[in-house]
Amino acid sequence: MIAIIDYGSGNIAAVANIYKQLKIPHVVTGIPEELRKADRYILPGVGAFDATMRYLNDSGIVAVLNEQITGQGKKVMGICVGMQILAESSEEGELAGLGWIPGRVRKIDANLLPSSPKLPHMGWNSITPKDHARLFEGVDAERGFYFLHNYYFDATDANDVTATVQYGMEMPCAVARANIFGMQFHPEKSHSNGMAVFRNFAEI
Repeated sequence: MIAIIDYGSGNIAAVANIYKQLKIPHVVTGIPEELRKADRYILPGVGAFDATMRYLNDSGIVAVLNEQITGQGKKVMGICVGMQILAESSEEGELAGLGWIPGRVRKIDANLLPSSPKLPHMGWNSITPKDHARLFEGVDAERGFYFLHNYYFDATDANDVTATVQYGMEMPCAVARANIFGMQFHPEKSHSNGMAVFRNFAEI
């Protein structure tokens, strides 16, 4: 069972609809007792770093996720801000992140971008996945994914980066460490490529 974590973020219904189409068991919940019953988790993401972390901390969800993911090794996949909170901190806010993958979230340097509108990075972009990136099996990397963001995950260890995107500079757009995965783009808005990612996450 995949738990799509409900913490007031957008795009939850879109993620649930994809798993419904794929006929993969899932539940949308933010209730700690229900979260413990799942074996995989998705942190969907539309929102700000501090607001997301504040809600997760205040609701008790962080404590449950630490218990289930870092304690028991259950898998989790973060999307957009759901990926960014996997880091230790962010230039967008002041609160600490989950710290599951070492790194800091940084703002894209608009001075490196050739034309306006420079930010946010919005629209479809091809990606360059690494060979060992299991989430990208069956994905058309040239077609890529849909992006909408101002910040990127600057991973401390380059081995944690599983895909990059070019937007003024080469920056990480997907990370993974053991049972923890994250992606900056929105697979729920990325048609067949996104469906492949959601299916892969359910199977790895």
